[in-house]
Amino acid sequence: MKKVSRRTKARSVGSEVIEALQNAVAYVGDKSKGRAHQILVPPQINVKQVRRKLGMSQNDFADQFGISPATLRNWEQGRRQPDGPARVLLTIIDREPAAVQRVLASR
Repeated sequence: MKKVSRRTKARSVGSEVIEALQNAVAYVGDKSKGRAHQILVPPQINVKQVRRKLGMSQNDFADQFGISPATLRNWEQGRRQPDGPARVLLTIIDREPAAVQRVLASR
């Protein structure tokens, strides 16, 4: 069995990392090898309308989707606006509530 020194092993790992990074840079530089997707998240969402569409009380909606009731009230009363991830979740709840409920029920 051939003995490999730590130095040789470290150099080979380092060389592999460098090669992988060079490949990644080459891949990103060639736009024909990949696809870009742009997902548009609405800048604002009417949270009260989403909740009412589901026929849920504030407490039920908050419990169902893991939102603080106080946060939900602040959104509905216009004191605060949902940030990016919350807007994404609320948009999915608005468009596909059954999918969100199904995923959350499976945990």
